[in-house]
This record gives sequence, C-alpha cells and structure tokens, in this order.
Amino acid sequence: MSAAILSLDQGTTSSRAIVFGETGTTLASAQREFKQHFPNAGWVEHDAAEIWASQRDVAAEAIATWRTKQGASGDSIAAIGITNQRETTVIWNRQTGKPIAPAIVWQDRRTAGYCDELINDGHQDVIRAKTGLVIDPYFSATKIRWLLKHIAGAEGSAARGELAFGTIDTWLVYNLTEGKIHATDVSNASRTMLFNIQTMEWDDGLLQLFSIPRSILPNIVSSSGLIGETSCDGLPQGIPICSMIGDQQSALFGQGCHSPGLVKNTYGTGCFMLMNTGAKPAPASQGLISTVAWRTGVPPNAATSYALEGSVFIAGAAVQWLRDGLGIINSAREIEALAASVPSSDGVVFVPAFSGLGTPDWDPSARGTLLGLTRGTTRAHIARATLEAIAFQCAELLSAMRDASGISPAELRVDGGGTANNLLMQIQADLVGIPVVRANVQETTALGAARLAGMATGLWSGVTGSTAEPASGHQWLPSISRDEAQCKLSSWRRAVPRAKGWT
Repeated sequence: MSAAILSLDQGTTSSRAIVFGETGTTLASAQREFKQHFPNAGWVEHDAAEIWASQRDVAAEAIATWRTKQGASGDSIAAIGITNQRETTVIWNRQTGKPIAPAIVWQDRRTAGYCDELINDGHQDVIRAKTGLVIDPYFSATKIRWLLKHIAGAEGSAARGELAFGTIDTWLVYNLTEGKIHATDVSNASRTMLFNIQTMEWDDGLLQLFSIPRSILPNIVSSSGLIGETSCDGLPQGIPICSMIGDQQSALFGQGCHSPGLVKNTYGTGCFMLMNTGAKPAPASQGLISTVAWRTGVPPNAATSYALEGSVFIAGAAVQWLRDGLGIINSAREIEALAASVPSSDGVVFVPAFSGLGTPDWDPSARGTLLGLTRGTTRAHIARATLEAIAFQCAELLSAMRDASGISPAELRVDGGGTANNLLMQIQADLVGIPVVRANVQETTALGAARLAGMATGLWSGVTGSTAEPASGHQWLPSISRDEAQCKLSSWRRAVPRAKGWT
C-alpha cells in the first residue's frame, strides 16, 4: 500500500484535515468550523483551546475515515504536515499549557494607534529592511506587545520565562507533542515583524523595540524536515511531524510555483497573492511585502525561497457579510446567480474595508464604503459589486507585482473556495488580462504542506517530478478589451480614497 500524508490545514474560520496519496489525491477529509469573536470594534479573537480541539478532532476523523476506506493499519500515516492561518497570536503558560488570553487574529486592528506611533517615530525603514514588512497591526509583534501589556501579570511572567508565544503552527505542534516541541518554521516567523529575513534569525534590535523577551519565542526550523512526533491524547502516537508552513506560502508550493515569476492567488476569507522571487528577497515596493516562501533542508545546506506578497484583507468575508450582516443571500453559493442576474453593477462600487485596507494602501483606519447607490439599485447590483470588489483588489495586486518585479506573468494560478464562483473568476480574468488557471486539486494549501512533509520523509519527490505541480483544471480567458478593463479599474481607484480616514 502506498504511503499517505496527513495535512492539518488550520484556517481562519475552520480546521481541516486531509489525507493525501502520493499523486495528490484526496483519500479522506474532515472539517469543522469554530466560533469567531468580535468583542470590540476592529477586534477579532479566537479561542485557541477550541482551535486545538477542533484540529485534533478532525485529524482523528480523517484518519479513521481513511482506515475504514482502505483497511489501513494504525501506522499507515507516514507523516503530518501543518499549514495555518498566519500572524494570529497565542501566548500561553508553559506550566499549564493554557492560553493567558484569547488569540488575537490576523484581522484584528486594535494596535493601529501603536503602529502609527512607530511610523511617526521613524521606524518604518528599519523594520522594512530587516523584515520585508510594513508596519501594520496585521503582523504579530504588536499583538504580542499588546497582550504582554494588557493581561495582568503577563510582563512579569514573560520575564521569568513562564510564557510561550506562538502563531497557530507553533500552538498546534506544542499540543501535538504535549509540550515537548516549541517551534515555528521560517515562513511563519517571517510574518511576526521580529524575524530578520536576511540573517534568518530573530532580531535582537526588533525584540528590544517591541519590549518582547527572547525567552517566549519558539525555535526556528525549516518548512520541511522532522520536527517532532505526536504524543497527545486522541491521535495515534509517534506519527512524524515533517512540515510547518504558513497557509499562503503552502498554497504557492502546492500550486507548483517553484520558479521565479510564477504567481498564485488564494481566494478565501481574504485574498493573498504571492510571486516566487527566487533565492534572494526582492526589494519590497508598490505597497508589497517581501516574505520567506519556504526553506527546505537543514542549515548550512538549507535552500530558501522568497516571495513578494500582496494582501486583501476582506474577500470571502464580504460575501459572508452579505449573508450574515445584510441578509440579502441565504448562503454564499447564492451570490453567483444573484450577481449574474444583472449585466453590470450599474455604477455601484463597494470597498469592503471592514478591517482597513491592505496592499497597496496599508490603511488600518479605512472602513467599508458602498458608493454609487440610486433608487434603482437592487441587491443583485450590490452582489455583483461585491464580486467586482474582490477582483478589483486582486487586479491591483498583480499590477503592483508586475511593476515591482519587472516580470509579466503569463497566467494567474488560483485556488481557494472563491474559485468555485465562475463569475468571479471571469471578472478576474477580464481585469488582469491574462488567463486565470484553477488547479485540478482544489486543496492546494493543504497539498503544499503534504508535499513538504513527503519530501522530508523521502516518500515524495520535491520540486520536480510527478507530484511537483497539480494538473490544470479550468481556465478563464479575458473577454473584454484592455481599455474597458482600465475603465472599470478607474472607478475602483476613485472609490478607494473615499473609504480612508474614517477612524
């Protein structure tokens, strides 16, 4: 029987577990949503204990389902790969293993004022040079600082070495190994605003700037390699954990974007576009950030790949708002037919800046704005404007990447739940002016982590061979002229400034 890899895909709204075969075939899967908490305006929190329980339970369910289907024995899972929502911040007590507060989610904007102070004090250039990032509440450093300063006794406990910090990858590994392993990979470390992407180490100057003790930080490991073994209740014992990687970098790997210039875009709660820039970090410009894509092997023989990234904070979340906030659809699937029932948005433009604006604006004070309404506006026009807003934002990302890299991609590879919306994908192709290509394997984020784990065990090939790139599924070709596309984009560019400066 061929070896199988269990991929744990811990996302912003749900935890999934997928068992993959060698060719990238899904053999079994399970998924569970967990609760989102919004205690104050601009705040987004998760219960880290609920995240762990949901991820453990779906992993056990996927393994059990696969065993039933295949008649497989308990040791048939060769390795575990982990991919995760990035930047979300957990701090826990090392003795009890319990979080000291709810996890602060990547979307959370509570530290916007502090970020403004850092910018005004002139720290932007140094932070960008060291980390490749812009100063924004999105990243983990200001979230860590907030928790240490606002949770009673946290600063003292941290100074005494009693606390541990982690992004969600770290939190999962810590629990999978019953506290034996406190580690993060380079891709997740590069999202904290504490990691120097030139030296590939935690940066003492940044730790001092944010008043964060080094003792709370996890050890840094490669994205592919043996990290530890399972030893927790509820899962088989002794399964090697062989990869950790942030979800967007994992999708880049899973999409086969292993060469410089290849680009993928993931349509989920937000949208995240990454371009592989090769063995050296590309200078970040046009509002883009430079990030570590992955590292394979063990230093000094490790191989690192970097990427340019653009972030759209609100994409699928805007569709959820139409469903849960406005009530104009009953399910997310309904939006395509509703939006397609009108030939255009009839001048309606929606800027879904519910969590501020990401690339290229990086404005945490921006707020959602709906413009161009008339008495003739219907829910169908608003639905179509919502899909267009997602595509507009992503078109701006690709344009920025072209300008920053000097590379004009031949295609845009796409994945994520939003790619099931054919109208959205056609609008996207029209705006970017190149084919939009959806992978045959929809779970490319989970697949990337699985491939990296398979590489570490020697069971699967690396960036070459039959498992390197998923087969193409469907593609959408541009159907409008570039002049018409630019006319549409100009309406978006006029609308964005209206959303800024609300707080």
